[in-house]
Amino acid sequence: MKIHIIIVAGGSGSRFGAKVPKQYCMLAGKPVLMHAIERFRSFVPEADITLVVNESMHSFWQNLCGRYRFESPRVVHGGATRSDSVRNAVLSLDGVPDVILVHDGARPLITASVVEGVLCAMARDEIDGAIPAISVTDSLRCGESAESTKAVDRAMYHAVQTPQAFRGRHLIEAYRNNGLSFSDDASLMEHCGHSKLILTPGSPDNIKITNPKDLAIAEVLLSGE
Repeated sequence: MKIHIIIVAGGSGSRFGAKVPKQYCMLAGKPVLMHAIERFRSFVPEADITLVVNESMHSFWQNLCGRYRFESPRVVHGGATRSDSVRNAVLSLDGVPDVILVHDGARPLITASVVEGVLCAMARDEIDGAIPAISVTDSLRCGESAESTKAVDRAMYHAVQTPQAFRGRHLIEAYRNNGLSFSDDASLMEHCGHSKLILTPGSPDNIKITNPKDLAIAEVLLSGE
């Protein structure tokens, strides 16, 4: 399969509270984003990679690459939302890959087994997409307000991760013909009628850096590898 990986790192990280967006914060001696890129280069060396960064951070990223002697993938600029950022990357591709993987740049600890899981799933012709996920372990309640909730069966729910994998032609078509914003690419594909989406095993280590404590957790996980 011809594989293209899109790594989305265009967020401003305003909720993170650091001087720079979380994907550029230091983790085990180098920026978070570099960990994610290096892992994909190791796990899928034959794949092409497109990196999405905020236009205002492009020169900052170039400077980081120079400082750490790191070869950046091809870069495109992000948009106002995550969907806009992925759209910019997808529509910039030269040709149509068999499979496109979309990954959050703030997930630096992606594992080989998670990547292998989605790619093995995409080897099945009848599948539209593969989504890594883990089971929910906390008890869940559903409601529109704190005063009106009800218990739900946690066995019915899964926490979704990235990279999510899709047929290249379908993902390109979906973003070309749809301007709506979705929280992830699987939701867009489902909206566009590509509903043969299967869950593949995620990993508890495949955490998303959301707050400063997550960096400390990632440091511990890296030290145990």
